[in-house]
Amino acid sequence: MNQHHYVAIMAGGIGSRFWPMSRTAYPKQFLDILHTGKSLLQWTYERYAAFIPKENIFIVTSEEYVSIVHQQLKQLPIENIVAEPSRKNTAPCIAYISFKLAQKDPEASLIVAPSDHMILDNEAFRSITLKALDFVGHIKSLVTLGITPTHPNTGYGYIQHDSMTVAEGIYKVKTFTEKPNLELAKTFISSGDFLWNAGIFVWQVKNVLKAFEQYQPEMFELFDTEKKNLNTPDEKAAIERIYPLCTNISIDVAIMEKADNVYVIPSSFGWSDLGTWNSAYDNLEKDYLGNAVASDNVIVIDATKCMVSAPKEKLLVLQGLDDFIVVDTKDVLLICRKDKEQSIKEYVAEVKRNKGDKYL
Repeated sequence: MNQHHYVAIMAGGIGSRFWPMSRTAYPKQFLDILHTGKSLLQWTYERYAAFIPKENIFIVTSEEYVSIVHQQLKQLPIENIVAEPSRKNTAPCIAYISFKLAQKDPEASLIVAPSDHMILDNEAFRSITLKALDFVGHIKSLVTLGITPTHPNTGYGYIQHDSMTVAEGIYKVKTFTEKPNLELAKTFISSGDFLWNAGIFVWQVKNVLKAFEQYQPEMFELFDTEKKNLNTPDEKAAIERIYPLCTNISIDVAIMEKADNVYVIPSSFGWSDLGTWNSAYDNLEKDYLGNAVASDNVIVIDATKCMVSAPKEKLLVLQGLDDFIVVDTKDVLLICRKDKEQSIKEYVAEVKRNKGDKYL
């Protein structure tokens, strides 16, 4: 293991599309969505601990989730749980951990990854990530892992790359496109030079900080002014001064779409971003009628192609539904057609309007 290799696992989101199982107080990255016995965060940590020194693994999360992270990853030193005072999207999060690591190790190379994705082929993932780390160690570059698409998905961002490689299996990025409509997604797939954006990045810390200085000078200045306080007892107070002044912006918009040294590695390692109940359905085993059941206490009668999640403490009997999402929790029952799952955020907003925050 290379002592200059680090990973920052981002675990601060609220996972509203997995409501009502995912709640503001205990969101999806801390849940066992796929009924495996481990949370998505625990799987992500273990995936990286196989080839990154454990002391170099950091979890960046909201202050309110620090105790949950500590509870789920007892092997992680408490100082490796980096707490954000507010949610400001991924660019401030990445600036924070990058400045922190730059003070600690000027030669640091950093992987930035979401905490709630699923990867089936860990060996392929490790090989591709090490290839990216090797590339950024020799070339001043910002690398992203792009997933070779299997169908025209409208829920993912897309990355277009050049036709010629710059190194084996590595291409220069031409464009980023946010979630396209179906016709555009079909065009992207047929062209052969578009990949799904997995939101996994690799770079040397010094190079991403140069990109912040060039493309986000105000944010760079905020952190640069306070950098002497990072990794000291004064860090919390410094970050509480910085964050209210940071723009709420993603790393894609802030840096990746602007920089001219962005490269992508087309990847196939059984990836899913597990963003919706339909993606959970796709990744769960089905019974002979196509039902995916994430529970030990469900009886299904004459129902087909349903996504069912329920607590083991309560028996759930399901009859006669076709192509539905059924999610039962101790205080909320959601029954929703699978083709309406993109509206779950709207349903959550309706719950908030009618019932306040009690069920969120």
